[in-house]
Amino acid sequence: MSVADIIDGRAVSQRLRAAIAADVARLDEAPGLATILVGDDPASAVYVASKRKACAEAGITSVHHPLPAATQLPELLGLIDELNADPCVSGILCQLPLPAHLDAAVVIERIDPDKDVDGLTVANAGRLALGQPGLRPCTPAGVMDLLAEAGAELRGGEAVVIGRSNLFGKPMAQMLLAADATVTCCHRYTRALNEQCARADVLIAAVGQPGLVRGTWIKPGATVIDVGINRTDDGLVGDVEFEAAAEIAGAITPVPGGVGPMTIACLLRNTLISASRTQRAREAA
Repeated sequence: MSVADIIDGRAVSQRLRAAIAADVARLDEAPGLATILVGDDPASAVYVASKRKACAEAGITSVHHPLPAATQLPELLGLIDELNADPCVSGILCQLPLPAHLDAAVVIERIDPDKDVDGLTVANAGRLALGQPGLRPCTPAGVMDLLAEAGAELRGGEAVVIGRSNLFGKPMAQMLLAADATVTCCHRYTRALNEQCARADVLIAAVGQPGLVRGTWIKPGATVIDVGINRTDDGLVGDVEFEAAAEIAGAITPVPGGVGPMTIACLLRNTLISASRTQRAREAA
């Protein structure tokens, strides 16, 4: 029987989305989110549709740009240039992964950092690293909201992040550092991963390996955030042995229903931030 508090990402995201919708309604003009989907990958199409539906519910205008899989780089970069220059577009999202012939790094870097609602440009990564205002990557930003919901004490606490990707692990570590946690970032070459996990007051797993983190590795009372989403014969599972970990942790996110709902909510928040910044600049002019 679980003894940990279950961190309900769906409930937290619903509250955040309601607050965003209220703030959007107070703007002079509705924010606009431009989505780009290259190719016909079914999973990507579902993700984009979910994001567009969330935009509509929040009062954010969504304009979708589907492109054939054979689209070449100059055409895609030209579209991004047009969206960068469009005052009605507050945010630009190019759904990843892209077809193999397109360099995702080049594409992302073409997006205006102030419209980079995924928070992945070099400029926004630098702003995060230096503690400057900027658009933050959505999933780690959502994790910070969940940690606040759980009442996790980050200042002076030991935080362990398993995973070092540019999409999640690195920005997650930076956000935890900014909250005054002592951060260890683990990866495939980390020795004695179980020992690293066992001292974590906050443990965040994001590697895409079902059940990688054993329940016995968890520090009693720790807050555990499971970012992994893995499809198995038993359904969706995370990177953490949920049942075993929940008997030891103080709080834990489920899969599904934990981190996932926060990503779209934080995308909406970034779009709102961008639109609000534009409105303030217009008012000051």
